[in-house]
Amino acid sequence: MDPILAQLSTSLPAAKSIEQLTRPLLDMLGSVTGLESTYLTAIDLARDVQQVRYARNAGRMNIPEGLTVPWSDTLCKRALDDARMATNEVADCWGDAEAARQLGIQTYMSAPVRGNDGELLGTLCAASAERRPINDESQTLLRLFSNLVAGFIEREKLVKSLQQANEQLVTFALTDSLTGLPNRRAVFDQTDRLLAAASREHGSVLLAVVDLDGFKQINDRHGHRCGDIFLQEISRRLQAAARVSEMVARIGGDEFLVVGAGPAMRGIVGAKAGGRITQGEPAEAAARWQERLTEATVGEFKLDDDVVRYDGASVGVVAVGPAGMSAQTAIREADELMYEVKRKRKAAIGEAPRQDEPRGD
Repeated sequence: MDPILAQLSTSLPAAKSIEQLTRPLLDMLGSVTGLESTYLTAIDLARDVQQVRYARNAGRMNIPEGLTVPWSDTLCKRALDDARMATNEVADCWGDAEAARQLGIQTYMSAPVRGNDGELLGTLCAASAERRPINDESQTLLRLFSNLVAGFIEREKLVKSLQQANEQLVTFALTDSLTGLPNRRAVFDQTDRLLAAASREHGSVLLAVVDLDGFKQINDRHGHRCGDIFLQEISRRLQAAARVSEMVARIGGDEFLVVGAGPAMRGIVGAKAGGRITQGEPAEAAARWQERLTEATVGEFKLDDDVVRYDGASVGVVAVGPAGMSAQTAIREADELMYEVKRKRKAAIGEAPRQDEPRGD
């Protein structure tokens, strides 16, 4: 047993995964028991299947990794049901086990691998096509190894659970809960990344601020539930209108932002100074964005039992050069243009513009 403990003291600290832990254990278990095959299984009780995860084969018997058999037909289940850990007379004890008969197993040992709550996770097994003696040392070692594997699996499950929880927290931190769109923080980060890439590649960045004119009236007339439905439908339509490479985000109560990479700035005078670009391909792309995103917000919206005809949002789209720009300054450019659009729309329907006009309606 001392050489085995010495091997464990080396292999355990070095193991970074369940496979790195299990393979040396299977080698040690084979050396101590003298059985041809040692293997670790996983058990899915809901599906009634057992699968061999890792196996070591050193004789004519071969237990293949990935082998899947009905749990109800396994020696492992029979051993657990009978509270019998080992036998070298498999045919006499469990002659009805079809899988064992096909594999030619005569000598068999297994120990359950259980979680902290007693859940059956799998089994650690040793088997041979020949009758071999079974001693107490082998059974003690099998129990020890199964406990080590169980502890490692529980640790992996905990690590995975923590990773998933962290991923969810990151998602929540960057997502608008009502619409499922990226939020202000996410789109500001994306804008900074696009500006950095545009600076390296002498490109431009396109930004659109979408402000929902009349949203307050929809809320007041139809209620906040219908207002939420309206926001969700607007978000869906903006996403449908956007290209795959463009990010649509909700940055406020009734404001959305769309950002994406724009065309190169070849031949544009003064483009290196940064700021809004009003000529060339970037400006043309901004005009196309303006038309596409505005059209996406126009139409009929079913809000519970009501149908609302909406004349569209105020959309300000700019192409900016990256030099000296940050996400905040770039978005401010689009915001200012959006308010120019809003004033023109109000003037067109006879509303007098106010100098102290608040953001939104």
